[in-house]
Amino acid sequence: MRRNEPNSGMRLMIVLTAVSVVLFTFGARESSSGGVFTTIRGAVSVVTTPVRYLGVAITAPFQGLGNVFSNLTANQETLSDLKAENEKLKAENSKLQESQKTAERLESLLALQSTYNLTSVAARVISGPTDSWSQSVTIDKGTTSGLAVGMAVTDSNGVLGQITECGATSATVRLITDENSGVSCMIQSTRAQGMLQGSADGSLQLTLVSVDQTVKVGDNVVTSGLGGVYPKGLPVGKVTSVSKSDGALYYDIDVQPLASTSTAEEVLVITSLDEDQKASSEDISSADAQDTTTSASSASSDSSADSSASTGE
Repeated sequence: MRRNEPNSGMRLMIVLTAVSVVLFTFGARESSSGGVFTTIRGAVSVVTTPVRYLGVAITAPFQGLGNVFSNLTANQETLSDLKAENEKLKAENSKLQESQKTAERLESLLALQSTYNLTSVAARVISGPTDSWSQSVTIDKGTTSGLAVGMAVTDSNGVLGQITECGATSATVRLITDENSGVSCMIQSTRAQGMLQGSADGSLQLTLVSVDQTVKVGDNVVTSGLGGVYPKGLPVGKVTSVSKSDGALYYDIDVQPLASTSTAEEVLVITSLDEDQKASSEDISSADAQDTTTSASSASSDSSADSSASTGE
């Protein structure tokens, strides 16, 4: 029995093959217009079409799930690459923004240099204050670049300070907010002369402006050119408050600096002044006249006080 099983299978395969050949031959000989086999194929197609549609409907969700799982697998595989690319793009964007900001600051410096016709050297701030009791910064230029102690320094907004120490490749700039700083200034609109003084807390006061002058909040404060350190007319700050005490000869004036004293990055060091950038003889005479008027008012006040005291005795 067992030995006949392979022979039976062989005979069945031969029979099926023969039938297939016969059916294929008759089917090929039939014209496309009709025939027994054509009719049978059409009937089979009609019967099996709903089954095929049903099979498609059943398998479609599984194919969709297969695509989802395939996409999830692909996303997981590329997620790290996408994150790395995103971080790279963020870094490049930040770099471009920083470059744009730097370009804007440099353009502002060039505009200031052109507007005031400054003979100057550009430098970069490389460090801030080194202690808590002084207001100073260090720049990356020194004597090898033609800098020297006493030269004025400005950023794109206004006067920043003055060089107090100068090495070969770096220099220390005392800021105008330092308590040891003093800049000859004036109210731009009325030309009232005064001295801009820093303080221990970093605030600015415009001193020695006599009460017979006109000063109001919002007035621009500019350099007067007296002393020959700062060019005349450079912006310094704006008046934020004005007050006077009874019997006082001078205003108490607070000033907000225009320069970025705590965040300056690029600066100009003014290496020399033209004659028209210095205080003129008229400016000096006006300052002297203001001092004389103030002195006379002071003397008159003292004389009145002495007279009152004598009368009281």
